Amino acid sequence: MTNKVHPYIPNMVPKIQDEMLKEIGVDSVMDLFEGIPEELHFKGEMNIPEALNESELRRHIEGLLNKNVSANEFLNFLGAGCWQHFIPAVCDEINQRSEFLTAYAGEPYDDHGRYQTLFEYQSLVAELVDMDVVNVPTFDWGQAAATALRMASRITKKTKILMPKTVAPERAKIITNYGSPHLDIEYIDFDEKTGLLVLEDLKNKISEETAAIYFENPSYLGFIESQGEEISEIAKASGALVVVGVDPISLGVLAPPSHYGADIICGDLQPLGMHMNYSGGQAGFIATHDDETFVQEYPSRLFGIIPTVKEGEYGFGDVFYDRTSFALREKGKESVGTQTALWGITAGVYLSLVGPEGMHELGQTIMQNTQYAIQQISSIPGVKGSRFNSPVFKEFVVDFNETGLTVKQVNKKLLEQQIFGGKDLSEEYPELGQTALFCVTEIHTKEDIDRLVQAIGDAIKG
Repeated sequence: MTNKVHPYIPNMVPKIQDEMLKEIGVDSVMDLFEGIPEELHFKGEMNIPEALNESELRRHIEGLLNKNVSANEFLNFLGAGCWQHFIPAVCDEINQRSEFLTAYAGEPYDDHGRYQTLFEYQSLVAELVDMDVVNVPTFDWGQAAATALRMASRITKKTKILMPKTVAPERAKIITNYGSPHLDIEYIDFDEKTGLLVLEDLKNKISEETAAIYFENPSYLGFIESQGEEISEIAKASGALVVVGVDPISLGVLAPPSHYGADIICGDLQPLGMHMNYSGGQAGFIATHDDETFVQEYPSRLFGIIPTVKEGEYGFGDVFYDRTSFALREKGKESVGTQTALWGITAGVYLSLVGPEGMHELGQTIMQNTQYAIQQISSIPGVKGSRFNSPVFKEFVVDFNETGLTVKQVNKKLLEQQIFGGKDLSEEYPELGQTALFCVTEIHTKEDIDRLVQAIGDAIKG
C-alpha cells in the first residue's frame, strides 16, 4: 500500500487512515476487500499508457470499438441472462429525455414527473406479477435475488437458504457474496432428465431453520419448473418463505409465481425495453404483497400516490422513506446507492405499449419459435434439440454429446457462418457433458432458425 498522499484523493494521510481503520475494526485497507472472491482479484500490474490528447484518444477508442461484432451483424442465439428482444423506438425516445436521463435525485417541486413515471412502472410490474408492491429497480436480477433473500432472512429471523443447482451460476455467486457472512446457502439436486428440482432432496434438506427457498421459473437452463405449488407447500410446512425469480416477459403465457405460493418475486427487467449491453444496461425488480412486514424490509425506494391539500389533486412521493439507508445511513438494514431508475421508466414505457394482449401474443410467438427450433435441431443426426423433457419458454439446452464434437468446436464453425451459437455449459454443468444453452425470441424468423439448423448440420458433417 502506497504512503504517497495525493492532493485530490481524500483520507490518504496515514494518521487519518489509521483512525478510520481502527474505528471500523480492521487492520488494513485490504481487509475491506475480503468479501471479494479470490478469483476476481487482479494479481498483475496495470498497464497504464501515457496520456493521449483528445484526437489521439478518440482514434484509439474508435479503433478498439471497430473490432466489435454485434448481434446486428451476426445472427444471435445467445441468452443466459441478457436476451435479444425487439425494442420499440419510443422506449429510447422516452428514456433519453434529459429530465429522466440525467435525473439523479430530486424533490416533488423539481421532479418533472420522475416520481410519477416510477409509480406507473411499479404499478405495471405489480399487475404483471399479480403483487401489490414493487421497488425502484436494483442493478440486476442477481442483486434483486440477493436482496429478496436477505429480506426473507430478516423477516423469518433465520439464515439458511435453499436453492437448486440450476440457478444461474453467476447469479448464485452474487447471492453468495451479497449474503455473506449472514446467509448459509445449500443447494438442492435437479433431475438430469427433466431439469426439475428433486423434491425428495428438498424435503431432506429443509428444516425449521430454513429462512427461504429460492428457485427460478423459467430456469436458467430454460425449462419451466412445473412443481411450484409442491415446492411452496413443502417450504411453508417448515415455516420458510418462497422466493421466485422470473423472466417477466414469460408472464404473458405463464402463471405468475404469486399464483403458486411465492412470498417474494424478483427478476430481470432487461427484456422489457432494454438493449443488450456489454456490462451495464441491466436492472432487477422485487415484488411482494401489501404486507407491512414485507414492505418494511425493502431497502430500496418505493413510490406511492396520495391526495394533496388541493381537492381532486394527487401527488407522488416516497413510501416509508425512513426504512431506507437514505434516511438511516449506516444504521440501514442494507446500503442502497444510486439505482437503475432509468430502466424502471423504460420498462414502464414498454409494458404500457405492449399491454396484456400484446404480452400474451408475444409469449405465444416466442414459444412457437422455440418449439420449431427444437424440432428442427432434433432432426440433425446425433443432436438432441432439448436435453430435458420438460416444457421450455425461450431457452433450451442442446445436447451435442453424440456428435463427437465439443460445443467449442461447433460454435467456432457457427461463427464462420456469422452466427453466435449457444452458451457452452460444459464447464458450469460438466454432468451434462457437451451441451449448450440456445435462446430463441420473437426477433427470430423461420428463415433465421432454418439457417441455424443448416449451419449446425454442416458443422457436424465437418
